[in-house]
Amino acid sequence: MRTLESNRVLVIMPAWNEAACVGTTVAEVLALDEPYDVLVVNDGSTDQTAFEAAAAGAAVMNLPFNLGVGGAMRAGFKYADRLGYGQVIQVDADGQHDPRNIREVLNGLASADISIGARFADRGDYAVSGPRKWAMKLLAFVLSRLAKTPLTDVTSGFRAANRRAIAQYLDHYPAEYLGDTIDSLVVAIRSGLKVTQVPVEMRPRQGGTPSHHPIKAAVYLGRSFFALAFALTRKRSHLSLSIPATAGQK
Repeated sequence: MRTLESNRVLVIMPAWNEAACVGTTVAEVLALDEPYDVLVVNDGSTDQTAFEAAAAGAAVMNLPFNLGVGGAMRAGFKYADRLGYGQVIQVDADGQHDPRNIREVLNGLASADISIGARFADRGDYAVSGPRKWAMKLLAFVLSRLAKTPLTDVTSGFRAANRRAIAQYLDHYPAEYLGDTIDSLVVAIRSGLKVTQVPVEMRPRQGGTPSHHPIKAAVYLGRSFFALAFALTRKRSHLSLSIPATAGQK
């Protein structure tokens, strides 16, 4: 039944060849005082990601081939919807998202449908430079205007969603790089969902290899503009507005 897990939170970890750190990240989440369910979406890994995740105590969904973060998250949202979870939160398998910040990000859902763990909100020392920095600032400016609230880190993957947002993501969540964050957020805002952000600190990657090589940073600016322009042409979704924020709440 969809209501069985309505009062529980699902932590979704998309993971591609993260055997070096996914087990530790899962263990950190499960060791928190508040109980969370953890789903690792093994995105076509060729290493021992699935084994390490399961050994640490996570439920594991194995995708037959690599779909990218957006595709992995879509699979995770479908899982959450079918089991009736009231809230979900994405946490990177590489350990950069500190599990101790999960509750803080989830608390943002008390006043919004989507809560973003923001890296550039006067907390921590995470920094970017060059074209990537310019793109992030411009994207943040545009989406802040759309959302009618200050947003400083609209590309952050450390974000939580309530039932309305989950339903909207099922209706529209792109798999493209940048699209999975920018496109989904733009359509959610234009569909009437409320977005907020919570300051968090980022940690260094705990192991493995970054998915995006630094030499590709120069193309980030152009891809960001393309993702934003494409997102603004998307149709609004009306599905999410008829669903309670949290299953079981009136």
